[in-house]
Amino acid sequence: MKLKTKSSAKKRFSVTANGHVKMAQCNKRHNMRKRSNRMLRQSRGTCLMHPSDAKTVLNNYFHFSV
Repeated sequence: MKLKTKSSAKKRFSVTANGHVKMAQCNKRHNMRKRSNRMLRQSRGTCLMHPSDAKTVLNNYFHFSV
């Protein structure tokens, strides 16, 4: 039986062709007034997850063996 991908992970992460995990930047939901313009500017778009965290996500949520 094939294991299903967690629905929450499907919505939050995507896996690139090289096997990296792409995710949205954090700290952008509320209280933008107290954050510096530099921080807000650098937090645009997406970023790649750190390899140690990506290994956890791939093994537990996407069921890839890494």
